[in-house]
Amino acid sequence: MPRPPGHGSGFEPRRQEIISISAALFARRGYAATSITDICEAVGLARGALYYYIGSKEKLLVEIQEAVLGPLLTMARPIVEAPTSPAVRMRLLSEVLLATIVRRLDHIWVYEHDYRQLSPTNREAVVARRRAFESIVVDLLSAAVEAGQFRPIDLQLGMLQFLNLHNHTYQWIRSDGRWSVSRLSAEYCSTLFRAFAADGFDPSRVEEDTDRFRREHPEFDLEPQPASTLDPA
Repeated sequence: MPRPPGHGSGFEPRRQEIISISAALFARRGYAATSITDICEAVGLARGALYYYIGSKEKLLVEIQEAVLGPLLTMARPIVEAPTSPAVRMRLLSEVLLATIVRRLDHIWVYEHDYRQLSPTNREAVVARRRAFESIVVDLLSAAVEAGQFRPIDLQLGMLQFLNLHNHTYQWIRSDGRWSVSRLSAEYCSTLFRAFAADGFDPSRVEEDTDRFRREHPEFDLEPQPASTLDPA
């Protein structure tokens, strides 16, 4: 598809740079407290040039939300159909979610705090995307119950437990510290799976099963992630 008129090869990289810088500003100051002038100064553009790349301040907030949700849903959807047990699929989904958080800490902060600043139409679209991911979690929990791995649980509550354990990680995690994404995911899932386990299901085997599945299906193996830490400095 031809590039739109006036959009050279450097347009998209520069636009993504503006989105990332703006996410860092919003994470520090809040969306409402950050002005277009603040963004212009941070990215080194005049107001007209900035609007050329982003359209509007609200469009920028939409782009930050999508920078989280788009890749997350793209990586999550194949996991639902992966040829392995539901518990292993949940373990894979856990790592995808944590990897997204670690890679985009500023975006996640804005994602969690500022989406309510969107207009009703844009907020509805973002919430629908969030619900799509929540449905994936519910479907995997349901599959684990049906497979006899998890005891009968309230699926909506189970989904919230899964997301709450993962989503608040952004508040303390750092990308250059103590724990890898894989280690965190393994610990989180161990905690959850032991709580959800049906009689006769051994959650301690999930890590071994996940490692075996990844060896056989390397397309489901994430790129190595840096360690993370509780250190706020």
